[in-house]
Amino acid sequence: MKVALVNPFWTYEDSIYFGCRQPHLPLELGYSKALLEADGHQVLMLDGQIQKLDNAALADRVAAFAPAMTVVSTAPTYLFWRCAPPELRVPADFLNSLAGRGGRTVAVGPHGSATPAPTLRKLGVDVVVRGECEEVVAELARRDNWNAVPHTAHLHEGKTVGNGGVHASSFVGHPPLNWPSDWIAAHSHHHHRFDDDQVGFGAEVEASRGCPYNCSFCAKIDFRDAYRRRNHDAIVTEIDRLIGQGVGYIYFIDEIFLPQKALLEALVDRDVKFGVQTRIDLWKPELLELLGAAGCVSIEAGLESLTVEGRAMLAKRCRLGTEELAALLVNARRHVPFVQANLIGVIEDDPALVDHWRKHLIDRGVWANEPVPLYPYPSSPSYRELWGEPDDLAWERAHEHYLASFRTFSDIQEKRPRALAELEATCCSH
Repeated sequence: MKVALVNPFWTYEDSIYFGCRQPHLPLELGYSKALLEADGHQVLMLDGQIQKLDNAALADRVAAFAPAMTVVSTAPTYLFWRCAPPELRVPADFLNSLAGRGGRTVAVGPHGSATPAPTLRKLGVDVVVRGECEEVVAELARRDNWNAVPHTAHLHEGKTVGNGGVHASSFVGHPPLNWPSDWIAAHSHHHHRFDDDQVGFGAEVEASRGCPYNCSFCAKIDFRDAYRRRNHDAIVTEIDRLIGQGVGYIYFIDEIFLPQKALLEALVDRDVKFGVQTRIDLWKPELLELLGAAGCVSIEAGLESLTVEGRAMLAKRCRLGTEELAALLVNARRHVPFVQANLIGVIEDDPALVDHWRKHLIDRGVWANEPVPLYPYPSSPSYRELWGEPDDLAWERAHEHYLASFRTFSDIQEKRPRALAELEATCCSH
């Protein structure tokens, strides 16, 4: 079978989107391609941003390939499934341009995972995959009867029919990924890197998936939830391939990069820098030293709140006090050029106390951002505490709540975001 895997040409005008807007490797499509090709399928993988192809050009490439199945992602990369653009205008624009020329169509991503019915209606695809997608995409390619494939949903006579819940990939045995050299050469961005020595191309790698914690703000209930660690040899082989293609910086997309001594020791001997997102309370001083020696140049530390009360409200399950956390962050900064304490706007936090600790950290070389507003994504505990299980209007409800709750937004947003219905009005017309 011929299968097209498409990461559309992403644009973010008037969006609340919090994630990085530079091109990143579409890891979910990379895994899907590896599994499909192992089964003998012919695969065309496209990425609009990396290849500088708009959605019309992507659609023409797919049509020329004449696939029996076309898969489109509703988030820019696995890295941003937890904070995807709420609106579906970009994948809808690609599918509208494709106009039936791509065989049967499949949507993968956080939208169909949490809210399959509106995703099916807005995009007009034949099937959505619920949960992590790579094995399910491979199974769809094996079967003629898609209605029998687990972890999918489709429309029948206007009603949503689901087949099983969300899928969690085994992940542990995923093979090393291969990326086209021209894609790597187009990946000049070093995600979350702020030191001056930016040599070589950038790339993303996944060493683990999921997180053992259940913080209230984290959108992971329907995907990338349970913690799994990938095979060490596969990770190292993938990294060596990237280095061979000229990559000088890797960003580990892991929800929580836990201390992996064997991986860090392997990286010590390799000429590559890297960045991670983690919880600083899980690192001992000697492992922070090893992290720096291994080549880490950027740490996003999910502190979220600078008060005990705020961390408790966010269900952080953190046993350390603010002074101890601050000491660990400062210690990390001794070994790593850039360390950030990620902060979220928490009502319980005293602004004066937050200002005190932000100044304390910044004066010692640790960046602590202005607390950013919290968006209650449908796959987060915070959404379900407010409204229960997501329904067909979950994204609209979360969006309206966010716009009504805050006057200032993330500093990545140049102006006030627009309502979801306005963003989707022109494209999501199925």
